Amino acid sequence: QVQLVESGGGLVQPGGPLRLSCAASGRTLDYYAIGWFRHAPGQEREGVSCISRSSSSTYYTDSVKGRFTISRDNAKNTVYLQMNSLKPEDTAVYYCAADSLCYFSDYGTLLDVDFGSWGQGTQVTVSS
Repeated sequence: QVQLVESGGGLVQPGGPLRLSCAASGRTLDYYAIGWFRHAPGQEREGVSCISRSSSSTYYTDSVKGRFTISRDNAKNTVYLQMNSLKPEDTAVYYCAADSLCYFSDYGTLLDVDFGSWGQGTQVTVSS
């Protein structure tokens, strides 16, 4: 089973950028689709973005479209989430998760229940 470790979180001012990394070990990342999720206090965990094994398909939740970019470097066994124009409402713990596919609900939102491997999370705080 793959092990995942997120990094790159921190405190950033509104409008600023951050790049999160999800590093894999135990198995090569090209076996997996990778999803990014976030969990803010008092809210349900939300699917933010997902990238297929071949990078041919990507998904973004509406609130981050045009601001976030997911990418992967299978040679480095790492997936990235570039976050630009950050807003206070992006504040959350961000998690990456791995499974064979990106899974979606009937409403087209990214599902978390089918992802088998999860990292420990990294805190992102957007505040002035």
